[in-house]
Amino acid sequence: MYQFSNGSNNMNRICGCVAEYTIQIRSIHSLKEAAEAIERIGSDPKSIPIMSPKMIHRVIQIDNVVLQDAIIIKQDMLSIGGEVAVPKKTFDLHQQKATILVSGTVHQHRLLITKLKRHYPRIQKIATDLEKVVDQIR
Repeated sequence: MYQFSNGSNNMNRICGCVAEYTIQIRSIHSLKEAAEAIERIGSDPKSIPIMSPKMIHRVIQIDNVVLQDAIIIKQDMLSIGGEVAVPKKTFDLHQQKATILVSGTVHQHRLLITKLKRHYPRIQKIATDLEKVVDQIR
């Protein structure tokens, strides 16, 4: 864990304020850990199901994706703030299929699944299978 402590510094002396705080990077690996962290700081318990999926980031690899589908998946994920890594030549459509890396929070993955279910059957199938994977994140 990286931690930064702001004792007193020149800015505090200039503005006359005293700000003593620490900043730390937390590694939260599961929805349970996220819920516990949110609860520990005293947040409203009703907010836990809303906030915890936004605290867990996952990269999901999908193999043998038709490049046309990869482009659509990438566009949909970018529109909700996530990312999809695709092969360099994807937009040239030289390869038939490729492996892609879909990166985002659990919340973003769920939003992506909803978006993908609105497309044609091949992408709907990817959405259904992706949903099964995301549902396993605990």
